[in-house]
Amino acid sequence: MAADDLHFTRTLSTVLATSFFVLLCSSLQVRGVNYTFVKDAALAPSVSYYDYIIVGGGTAGCPLAATLSERFRVLLLERGGSPYDDERIGDMTRFADTLSDTSPGSPAQRFVSEDGVINSRPRVLGGGSCINAGFYTRASDDYVRDAGWDLGATGAAYRWVEDVVAFQPELGPWQAAFQSGLLEAGVAPDNGFTFDHLDGTKVGGSIFDADGRRHTAADLLRYARAEGLDVLLRARVAKILFVNVRGRRPVARGVVFHDSEGRMHKAYLNAGRRNEIILSAGAMGSPQLLMLSGVGPADHLSSFGITLVHDQPAVGQGMSDNPMNAIYVPSPSPVEVSLIQVVGITQVGSYIEGASGSNWGVPQSASGGGVDRPRNFGMFSPQTGQLATVPPKQRTPEAIERAAESMRQLDDSAFRGGFILEKVLGPLSTGHLELRSRDPDDNPSVTFNYFSHPEDLRRCVAGLSVIESVIHSKAFENFTYSYFSMETLLNMSTGFPVNLLPRHDSDSTSLEMFCKDTVMTIWHYHGGCQVGRVVDAEYRVLGVDALRVIDGSTFNASPGTNPQATVMMLGRYMGVRIQNERLKAEGVEGTKL
Repeated sequence: MAADDLHFTRTLSTVLATSFFVLLCSSLQVRGVNYTFVKDAALAPSVSYYDYIIVGGGTAGCPLAATLSERFRVLLLERGGSPYDDERIGDMTRFADTLSDTSPGSPAQRFVSEDGVINSRPRVLGGGSCINAGFYTRASDDYVRDAGWDLGATGAAYRWVEDVVAFQPELGPWQAAFQSGLLEAGVAPDNGFTFDHLDGTKVGGSIFDADGRRHTAADLLRYARAEGLDVLLRARVAKILFVNVRGRRPVARGVVFHDSEGRMHKAYLNAGRRNEIILSAGAMGSPQLLMLSGVGPADHLSSFGITLVHDQPAVGQGMSDNPMNAIYVPSPSPVEVSLIQVVGITQVGSYIEGASGSNWGVPQSASGGGVDRPRNFGMFSPQTGQLATVPPKQRTPEAIERAAESMRQLDDSAFRGGFILEKVLGPLSTGHLELRSRDPDDNPSVTFNYFSHPEDLRRCVAGLSVIESVIHSKAFENFTYSYFSMETLLNMSTGFPVNLLPRHDSDSTSLEMFCKDTVMTIWHYHGGCQVGRVVDAEYRVLGVDALRVIDGSTFNASPGTNPQATVMMLGRYMGVRIQNERLKAEGVEGTKL
């Protein structure tokens, strides 16, 4: 490689990490939503009673609570605030602000896995649907069958969700060329626009509407019966309360939670053997809370002085995060700003997606005054945790400001291009989660063991080969430089400090090493309370009564190309199922999906 080309590559590597998830550039106003049943936990009574207590007002918890409230008294406890009170959540131009906010009240709580990969977990009503990139797609029929779900009922539950939060995106030139490039690369057939998971190339859904407004799982609370639901914000659940009757299984009876002022509250189940507590706190929160409540590996709980309720070694096991690797492709032509809209569902065990953006260096005017705001490089800015231009261990305020200033000096054309990424199906590699402390606000320790299974690495390499075919396709020729070899693009992408892992000289010549060294998250982590190990097929926690887990922590694999649709569906699906089973036992006609 010529010296000038090498210099250009390295320059781009350190300053051009400014698209992909930041490709959100439509201005909007946050919608005002006034749910009468939502209030701050500080206003809650010290003791209360409900038929169902749901911990976690996220992607599963909101549809679950809305459904159960149709017939019963439900308490939904959310540790974060309201998405409608934070204008960053609804404003796509400020998408990166939530992820870079490390304050205690941020809707995104950052953590770093023991693998050295930077990640985030939601802390807001609506959960991950408030802070993600918005792609919406269903799981495959095979996934639904393997999970033991009813195909007809899941279809109805998906439609219930889609009526509120899912939309068809409009493709611009870059996305259209990417779609054609996938087809030219053999990722066939062309399935057009569909929410369904189908082999080949398709345009998926989005939770951003035509006006660029984000719709979240919190919007599904509009289905709720107001008299049947109380939602408490900034309610930090410390533990589940159990009743231990001599000679019988432990029975969940209530929860202890604290409000933002530190006051303790207790919520109990009403009398009745069918009333339940349901954890929907996500793949990090649900196994963590089980352990804090005394349900988990006995030796581990003992090391923290936690009283054992039920020895369950599988709690926290089977943690997985779908590895993602991305290649930056500079464009000689202007490109539209786009989120992930097109996906290639390949036969090689990986999903290929792309996102584009242009003119990231253009100063944005502050609303109303025409005053230039500082350039916002979004998620790839020096201030942001994931694809930042300053390595995480070097992020002093001075280093961050120097990097930001150098990026502000770049010509706008330097930020023209897009990212093409691959996500590994499954994955087959698994890890584990453990407590760090007895504080429920602390992130637990989690290890995902990316690429520890050789099949995951094979799938990554095969996916990168598909990406190379797309880049070199006739359909994509207007959006890539013909003299940029794959090695050049890999060198460019290797320079992005996407994680805390060291780099190797062979990253651009060994696709296996590139996969390992540039691995990052796409926030699709799951496991920790898996079906068949921690919960049964009806999501009841094994070994105790009156307790379920309904969220992504129960998954053995990530559903489809993006899990949010299926997690929302699961909340609705299980809400109807629980309601109908109970009403049938009581001789009352249930709800039809």
